[in-house]
Formats: sequence, structure tokens, C-alpha cells
Amino acid sequence: MLGLATITSKNQITIPKEIREALNLRPKDRLLMTVQGDRIIMIPIRVRPISELFGALPVDEPTPDIHTIRKMYHEELARRIAEGEE
Repeated sequence: MLGLATITSKNQITIPKEIREALNLRPKDRLLMTVQGDRIIMIPIRVRPISELFGALPVDEPTPDIHTIRKMYHEELARRIAEGEE
């Protein structure tokens, strides 16, 4: 696939639509650029915000909040002390 870009007076380029679509590039994506001989190689960096992972994993039950976790920890610690494990 070929695409033509022009360097603007502000030294910026626009990646042609066909290439953006083929690589699924979106605004704010980052590209690693390197020079090999007389060529510029651009490699998409696939880092997405963690918010995009929301809902990616199934959840059987809601995650307890910090107060519930502390209460569970103290209850387990009290049980272990009472049974002589601690």
C-alpha cells in the first residue's frame, strides 16, 4: 500500500486515510520513527488508555471496596489468632 504525504511549513505531515484505516490509527496514537538509509520507518506504538480495558474481563461479583477488604482481613486475622495460628 502506498500513500503520499507532504511536509507542511510547520514540518508536519498527515498520514493518508487509507494507511490510517489499514493500521487502525486514531488521534493521539503514537508512532516510533527511525531512519534506515534514506527511508523513514514509522511503527505504531500500541498503547491504549486503561479505560479502554473496562469490561474486557467477565466479573462474577463486584469487587469489594477498601473498607470491606480491611474488615475481611481483620476478621481472618482474629480467627487465626483465636485458633493459635498467629
